[in-house]
Amino acid sequence: MKIPEELVGCAVRRTAFDFQVRLELVDEPEDDEPRVDAELVVETSFRLRDAEGRCHDLRPATGAALAPVLDLFGRTVTAVRLRSGSLALTFDDGAELSVWPDPAYESWWLTGHGIEPILVGPGESN
Repeated sequence: MKIPEELVGCAVRRTAFDFQVRLELVDEPEDDEPRVDAELVVETSFRLRDAEGRCHDLRPATGAALAPVLDLFGRTVTAVRLRSGSLALTFDDGAELSVWPDPAYESWWLTGHGIEPILVGPGESN
């Protein structure tokens, strides 16, 4: 699995919640087409360490409990790590979102313009 380094420099332009958590990540130079327009979809439990260093263990479909994710709106990705199916995104305020493979379900996927798609299925750790 290739590390999606193209996400570095992308800003969170949209957050959406239902039975999934979605982040739209865009790197759009002025007066030009977006270099990257990607969507990260999280379908299982994940962790968000906020800018103050507090850890939030979160799950999609939990309503207002997902409020800490809203603080990512407008933040820019500064680092991406991918190891054994686990993804970690670091943002310009120091926040970090981490999601790892689930033994029974698809845990996360990434798709869009300017990146190679990734789907981490049940128990996947490649």
